Amino acid sequence: MKKIVPLIIVSVLVLVTGFYWIMQSDRGLPLAEMVQGIIIVLLVLFGFYIAFSRLKSVRRGEPAEDEMSKKILQRAAAVSYYVSLYIWVGIIFLLDRVEMETEVLLGSGILGMGIVWVLLVLFFRWKGLRDA
Repeated sequence: MKKIVPLIIVSVLVLVTGFYWIMQSDRGLPLAEMVQGIIIVLLVLFGFYIAFSRLKSVRRGEPAEDEMSKKILQRAAAVSYYVSLYIWVGIIFLLDRVEMETEVLLGSGILGMGIVWVLLVLFFRWKGLRDA
């Protein structure tokens, strides 16, 4: 239960600050920022999914995280770290060739890291871990 509450609080804070960011924009949002906003909402929804699945497990009397769930999250984090290194190499390569603001490129890299992690968590949940 101790890990569920902070996850929900952080997810709500990200949604609130994202909504505030959109409302404070006096000009229209560029396409890159709209795509980033959609990705942020999807990542927050995934955070809510994890939190509510843990909450459901606690209500049933099961542990919030079992060994397999921990192992899947750990493996996804490890693999996504290596993939993220290549994402950043690609961004550095694009930095010289594309006219984009530095903040947009940094935001895209961070969101790319989050997307890779979510996709790997879903992949390992679907495919399973061979050595576990």
